Amino acid sequence: MGPARRTLELFYDVLSPYSWLGFEVLCRYQHLWNIKLQLRPALIAGIMNDSGNKPPATVPRKSQYINKEMPLLGQHFQVPINIPKDFFGVILKKGSLNAMRFLTAVSMEQPEVLEKVSRELWMRIWSRDEDITESQSILDAAEKAGMSTEQAQCFLEKISTAQVKNKLKETTDAACSYGAFGLPTTVAHVDGKTYMLFGSDRMELLAYLLGEKWMGPVPTAQYARL
Repeated sequence: MGPARRTLELFYDVLSPYSWLGFEVLCRYQHLWNIKLQLRPALIAGIMNDSGNKPPATVPRKSQYINKEMPLLGQHFQVPINIPKDFFGVILKKGSLNAMRFLTAVSMEQPEVLEKVSRELWMRIWSRDEDITESQSILDAAEKAGMSTEQAQCFLEKISTAQVKNKLKETTDAACSYGAFGLPTTVAHVDGKTYMLFGSDRMELLAYLLGEKWMGPVPTAQYARL
């Protein structure tokens, strides 16, 4: 038998474009590294509030930088990111509460499709500049990810339940307990030790901690494009 797989927890919110970058890198590497990837939908607003941090979009110079950097990162990571026209409205006003509750419900009952549904929500907001707050928008994303209309509607009905609300809060609290102050946050459990890494630009360090080979954000042509 080979060495046991190391567990990675990826805490993310589809409101965060940097979470999308980290998500895609780890989804690619889960096929190449000896890891067990656990996708953990969390609420970035809760983490910001708990840590005393504030969204980069609220800092004028950071906001200007993000608008210039994001297209370059999209090209480098080969993720089709486009800045929404109403950037501030998307980030600061609309939020992602219902979308993240929906993903939480999916993670609780049908985790095998969580990756695809998460990606479709990111595609809506960060690639096609479409809504992710309205019920029909969430249903459309789920169906595009391969869910039946009935399945998607069933999960949508659960976002108002105490079980789903509590689970999202528990996951967000878990990220905070690891020391998260933003997303994405990756938690690596390696040889009895726990390491918390912030951002989509710590993947080379993650590879070092895991003793794995880093081959850039697009390790093979097989997983090169969405």
